[in-house]
Amino acid sequence: MSDTATTQDKNKIRLDRVVIRFAGDSGDGMQLTGSQFSDTSAMLGNDIATFPNYPAEIRAPEGSIYGVSGFQVHIGEVEISTPGDDVDVLVAMNPAALKTNISAVQHGKTIIVDVDEFTTKNLGKAGYSDNPLEDGTLSPYNLIPAPITQLSRGAIKEMGLDNTSMNRTRNMFALGMVFWMFSRPLDYTIKFLEKKFGHKPQIFEANVKVLKAGYHYAETMELLTSAYTILPAKMSEGTYRILMGNTALAWGFLAAAERSGKHLFLGSYPITPASDILHELSEHQHFGVTTFQAEDEIAGICSAIGASFAGNLALTTTSGPGLALKSEAIGLAVMTELPLVIVDVQRGGPSTGLPTKTEQADLLQAMYGRNGESPVIIVAPSSPSNCFDMAYEASRLALEHMTPVIILSDGYIANGSAPWRIRSVKELETIKPAAAPAPGEEWLPYLRNPETLARRWATPGMPGFEHRIGGLEKEDGTGHISYDPENHEHMVKLRAEKVRRVENYIPELQIDGAESGDLLVVGWGGTYGSLHTAVKALHEEGHQIGLAHFHYLNPMPRNTQDVFARYKKIVVCELNLGQFATLLRSTFPEFPYLKYNKVQGLPFTVFELNAHFRELLNAK
Repeated sequence: MSDTATTQDKNKIRLDRVVIRFAGDSGDGMQLTGSQFSDTSAMLGNDIATFPNYPAEIRAPEGSIYGVSGFQVHIGEVEISTPGDDVDVLVAMNPAALKTNISAVQHGKTIIVDVDEFTTKNLGKAGYSDNPLEDGTLSPYNLIPAPITQLSRGAIKEMGLDNTSMNRTRNMFALGMVFWMFSRPLDYTIKFLEKKFGHKPQIFEANVKVLKAGYHYAETMELLTSAYTILPAKMSEGTYRILMGNTALAWGFLAAAERSGKHLFLGSYPITPASDILHELSEHQHFGVTTFQAEDEIAGICSAIGASFAGNLALTTTSGPGLALKSEAIGLAVMTELPLVIVDVQRGGPSTGLPTKTEQADLLQAMYGRNGESPVIIVAPSSPSNCFDMAYEASRLALEHMTPVIILSDGYIANGSAPWRIRSVKELETIKPAAAPAPGEEWLPYLRNPETLARRWATPGMPGFEHRIGGLEKEDGTGHISYDPENHEHMVKLRAEKVRRVENYIPELQIDGAESGDLLVVGWGGTYGSLHTAVKALHEEGHQIGLAHFHYLNPMPRNTQDVFARYKKIVVCELNLGQFATLLRSTFPEFPYLKYNKVQGLPFTVFELNAHFRELLNAK
């Protein structure tokens, strides 16, 4: 919690920000609890960033450290760009949740535990030899031991529910306690519960009773000397809603289809952490969306290529392992020069790796992971809300330049959420798909726009514009199969030049902080929040430090070289072992690049970035 808290009235202390983490077994409803606290805070006007942390095992043993699920939320009346480093309030529903999360809580901060779960059996599952509630382990913290299970059951004991159903309400008790601590109303969650359980009146009533019981327990037991309040953040005028990154991607595609006048087709195979995009788009058939859950990754992308050939805005979604399987078909889309958007929501690898953890290790695969010279456009969103913009932008580039586009999202921003300002489709940049030939026009399938080099887009059913398409090399202009050596080299260079010219149709690189000076921090994708926060703090202290964050990775913005030349040092920060640094060295070899890397399945913390940047700034 902020050290700048000031007394607002006799009962409440005003904070400018707070970080809360809800943690428990995968069946304890921590994701729902965290999202309800986030949504309520958003309704009150706070800025928000969230970070859900899922267990990788589908059915881990109950009470084990492998089955712990967490949801962290950072709210404030100031700008919030990350889910936060240190946790101010930890809600631990069992010993395993305490064991795996206590390292994020500084001494003096608050830990709420369900004492009913600290049995000898559960302590053993978590690896405790002694009870941490009794051996002094938690004495440096503000410990709130609450009999959450017992009190939850007591609140609904007359309703005739079985033990399992009663235990499932425990998360509402914990939520009610935290709602009181931070002066949050119950109304929004009650409305949510009514919508979720309206068809089950008894379950709805039980959850509401337990929610209120938790709220009143915190109030009457005077667990804290004061309650806290966080005022609304100052944000740009408009209507906002909290949006997850994957949902924002789906909505960006919907907007692009509407703006371009194209039907939207998704051919996909479910894979963590990209499946939510398929789920979301499947709910919008009334907007003319067609979703196809294929039998495998290859079928998913090939169906999308077919839909593109038929004149649709076509996309496929996956994660790193699926991108590898799709590589040959991406090459087919490159050869046929059809618009296609491929979403890769990156996760820890290799192989199955860390399916529920974040990483940025697919960049070189996206750039080079195909046979032959097979260039594609690559873009990367930087935040959950920015996912909307980059989905829209990827669609625009694919449709206007007749080439595949890969979006490199990641598990951190895909599952995270943040406020997003709702916009009318009319506010968005116009999308002008590659032109179709006019009736009666003399036409060649690979005749190109002289500026973009995009070929025209003739679709099946257009009389007089039948043409050959497929994976074999094309003769320039006619599209006939060609094995001519000079033609092959010519076509390879044309396809590469077409992608390179996209730099003329994307924004120039922008700088946060100092426009020139001692240190330029370079990042891409979902690391933006942490990098921005660390650089902003150091710049406000007077350091000549700037941040160049890339949304466009291939091609890069045309002013990249000019920006790099204005700084004495360049450090490239990535959640991999240095893939973007490798790409930069091959593109702009005249600059020396420092690297700062992390491969732990976790995002950067502002603390570790701040410390490293200070070290670089102070080094002679």
